[in-house]
Amino acid sequence: MLDLEQKNLKNTLTTSVRVANSLSIQEALLLLWKRKILILLFVAGALLFGFCYAMWVRPQFTSDVLLQVNTKGASSKATKAMGEMGAVLDLASPADAEIELIKSRMVLSYVVAAEHIHLKAIPIGFSDRITHKEGRLDIDSLSIPKKVRSKKWIALVKGDDKYALISPDGKVVLEGSVGHVYTAKYAGEILAIRVSFMDAKPGQKFRLIQGSPLKAERSLKNSLNVMEKGKQTGIISVRYSHRYPDRAASILNTIAKTYLRQNVEMRSAEAEKTLEFLESQLPGVKAKLDSAEKILADYRYSIGSVDIGGETKAHLDKESQLQRQIMQLEQERQAAMRLFKAEHPSVQTIVKQQNKLRAELAQLKKNAEKMPLTQQEVNRLQEEVAVNNEVYTNMLNNIQQLRVVRAGEVGNVRIVDFAQIEQSQTKPNKTRIMMASATIGFVLGVLFVFLIRLLKNGVRSASEIERETGLSVFAKIPQSANKVLRGHRHLHHGQPFVLQECDDAVCESFRALQTALAFLMPNPEHSVILVMGLNPGAGKSFVSLNLAATMAASGKKVLLIDADMRRGVIHSGCKFGLADVLLGLATLDTAAVPKHEDNLFVMNAGKTKLAACELLRGDAMDKLLKEARQKFDLVIVDTPPLNLVTDTELICPLVDYSLYVLHYGRNTIEEIKETIERVKRYSDKPGAIVMNHCEREPGRYGYGDYGKGRSGK
Repeated sequence: MLDLEQKNLKNTLTTSVRVANSLSIQEALLLLWKRKILILLFVAGALLFGFCYAMWVRPQFTSDVLLQVNTKGASSKATKAMGEMGAVLDLASPADAEIELIKSRMVLSYVVAAEHIHLKAIPIGFSDRITHKEGRLDIDSLSIPKKVRSKKWIALVKGDDKYALISPDGKVVLEGSVGHVYTAKYAGEILAIRVSFMDAKPGQKFRLIQGSPLKAERSLKNSLNVMEKGKQTGIISVRYSHRYPDRAASILNTIAKTYLRQNVEMRSAEAEKTLEFLESQLPGVKAKLDSAEKILADYRYSIGSVDIGGETKAHLDKESQLQRQIMQLEQERQAAMRLFKAEHPSVQTIVKQQNKLRAELAQLKKNAEKMPLTQQEVNRLQEEVAVNNEVYTNMLNNIQQLRVVRAGEVGNVRIVDFAQIEQSQTKPNKTRIMMASATIGFVLGVLFVFLIRLLKNGVRSASEIERETGLSVFAKIPQSANKVLRGHRHLHHGQPFVLQECDDAVCESFRALQTALAFLMPNPEHSVILVMGLNPGAGKSFVSLNLAATMAASGKKVLLIDADMRRGVIHSGCKFGLADVLLGLATLDTAAVPKHEDNLFVMNAGKTKLAACELLRGDAMDKLLKEARQKFDLVIVDTPPLNLVTDTELICPLVDYSLYVLHYGRNTIEEIKETIERVKRYSDKPGAIVMNHCEREPGRYGYGDYGKGRSGK
């Protein structure tokens, strides 16, 4: 069973691919043209949806602010003011890093709080929204008790600057006016509200929402469009859309100012920390210097000396000079170490110079040991005072430099353009929406047409059917160009189609079928033709009736028998039918009555409570057909669908010729072959195929059009 299902699925897919591949561009265009009304309905539906969407979406106004990131300008000031210390505090950032900082919570959290973005007043009302007549209500303070914060709170406009706050249970909690703070006790907590602006008509309602600041930050982050203009330009554009243009500009300007302020604070943070450290160490250094000076003064006083000799003074000056040179080389070595490793020649050169100076200093101190003890002690104390004074002086200079940097720091960002209030809305773009809707509708319509075409994956080629089944296709009956007649083609109690529109292409197809039967039937006179359809809807009754009418119009005496006793559709106007004849309640002469044409006789199916197959199993049907052969030139029997009941298989051995009616594009070649093989098991009589409901092929024209053109001359 599984293998059979897989085989059927494979056959279906193969047929679908074959049909899709066989559809040429010309055929596809013709198919779309035939289904143009359906496609236009899709386009109209899409346009209607697009129009409703454009009217439903609230207008959006977009503002932008322009920032410039200078990765070198601000740091150059510090470098000039502080020398080597400026390089330590250089914090240049690329534009990508600044973009991420703009969207950080450090900036947006302050903006949400300052602009009250997490507090919302959403207008309520379908008609006001669809006509874009909604009011506006801005809130800068709202505190709803946590227990009822998620429920529906309504602000009802009472008049000019007057409103009422309605609780979720429908009661008025408080009434107030614009610009004032109001509080009320609700659910054991304090409810507070302040409306900063209101522009609405009396009776309009707003839903109040006290949202989460964190969610508001995330929503604001997702709504921001932050990008660098150009490549490596350092120009950053920040765009934001809001329903109200003034709110969009205000929020953007707050973002720009907050980011600029925090950028300055971040840039001066390192200098501030270093300054605090130096200022905290300065009193200790000053105390150490004072102590050294006091010790030197006390020693001089104790030995009665207030001055030192020239040799000692020269010694001290030389020692101080060496100490300063060593400190300067140490600063140069630290600066070089930030760029190079310790093994680099530049660093090694500085180290060698330091070692040389340290050796000179050590030799100088060794020479000082030859001085008298008094001079040695004075030299030592004087050296300590000089060193402490040097450290204190350098620390004061650094503190002054850091204060200059802190006072003059302006950050590496500046605001080029502030956001302005835009007067024209950017969303929704109604023209673009309507064009997109029409395009989508057209595409969906085309896809739907091709989907229907693909689902009808039956065979359409007459040559393929003839090659696979061995039977000839006698006629391809097209859809009629006459919409009025085509709409009544299944009303078989009326006049046959071929008698209403003689010049239609359908009529010409039946004439072609008549000609083929006359030439190819083994015994065209007094023959019985069986017309059967594979599935319901193939049009076998339509073919039977119109073929009989065509034959009768050529002068033959034709009998049409409706053998579908379950659901007969051919009406004769007689109360007796086939079932009555088979039951012996009527005769051929009483049940067959003339209809439409003098030579056309019709016998309807009749009514019976017995099963149709039981009536057909006996000899009554064989006797009826033998009698009909003697009285009529041609007998046409219309039978039920082959794939539903077995009635047709019981009649097949009794007829002379069989016509298989196929619905164009409905049956696969496997289904057709299987049905024909099943019929051949009961009868070896010859047969042919008629394709009904055929689509007009591209590049062809109907014979009816050709005939009408000639008759118009």
